[in-house]
Amino acid sequence: MSVMSVRVRILFFGQLKDVIGKSEDTQEIPPGTTLSALLAGYGTRFPKFQLFAASIACSINQEYATTETVLQEGDEIGLLPPVSGGSGAPTEPQRYAIVQAPIASQQIADSIKAGEDGAVVIFEGIVRNHTRERRTLYLDYEAYIPMAIRQLERLSQEVLNKFPVRDLRIVHRLGRLEIGETSVLIVVASPHRGAAFEACRWVIDTLKKTVPIWKKEYFEDGAVWADGEEFPDEIRAAK
Repeated sequence: MSVMSVRVRILFFGQLKDVIGKSEDTQEIPPGTTLSALLAGYGTRFPKFQLFAASIACSINQEYATTETVLQEGDEIGLLPPVSGGSGAPTEPQRYAIVQAPIASQQIADSIKAGEDGAVVIFEGIVRNHTRERRTLYLDYEAYIPMAIRQLERLSQEVLNKFPVRDLRIVHRLGRLEIGETSVLIVVASPHRGAAFEACRWVIDTLKKTVPIWKKEYFEDGAVWADGEEFPDEIRAAK
């Protein structure tokens, strides 16, 4: 007997939640429906969705996917706008973490040091008190957590393969953050400072483009989702 329909679950993040009016949806679609056709359907139903069509990325079962992919029964689809880019101390062998509590930056930096290191480079992203001449009250970060953890795992392994560094830590915080609090911490340990600086810069730049984390900025006169950085061409949905 032929299958009459396929049921899929769609998750919306960041600005897309506001456009669609909810954080998730379930659809019964004909067999053979592609991700592109699903997106087109939302564009028809929600005209504002079309404004994001050229900049979003899509995931299927927590892996980035192309729009030509044919959807299968039970697929979990993430529609992702450009990403925003106890203690927060990850322990060995875990080099990455997503936390809700304040990040223990000094503790993490001290824990990574070893005798063979000639340099430890630390980057902290902190909440500033203004954006484009508007006074910021606080920020609120959200993530597609299972996929974000997968991406951080890949990122931590890739930097070790790409640069001559010994070890690193990547910690990102979610939830409400006040002015001056640390949203993201990157620590890179290396025998030489040049590699540590280069690797640290590469990690934060890549994280901001590929890890599905978004922030909402709250001002005295309202709140907006922060503009994200463009996804790399290879993972952006519109090609």
